[in-house]
Amino acid sequence: QVQLVESGGGLVQPGGSLRLSCVASGKIFHITTMGWYRQAPGKQRELVATITRAGGRNYADSVNGRFTISSDDAKNTVYLQMNSLKPEDAAVYYCNCNAEDVWRVGTDYWGQGTQVTVSS
Repeated sequence: QVQLVESGGGLVQPGGSLRLSCVASGKIFHITTMGWYRQAPGKQRELVATITRAGGRNYADSVNGRFTISSDDAKNTVYLQMNSLKPEDAAVYYCNCNAEDVWRVGTDYWGQGTQVTVSS
């Protein structure tokens, strides 16, 4: 089992910045991808950004150019730097990790979520 613990959410004014962190722990053999998703009230969970072990990055169009995903593989940690935040960025942000076990079977894991509120 893999556990994901997020931190860094909170209240920020429009135009402000926040940095989210997520640490993966547990029986990790190999992480293939880590990423961030978000879910606003009444909406479906949506992809924000992902990063592969090889460093490939993917962003939602709505955050491209404002958010930056990075990782520290030695610490099994993924970060999301969010700049120029808008009210529509407000949501619960979830960390996601796809980890393979020793038999190379991949499983998706989710964190408990961290609230991001953008309001003046």
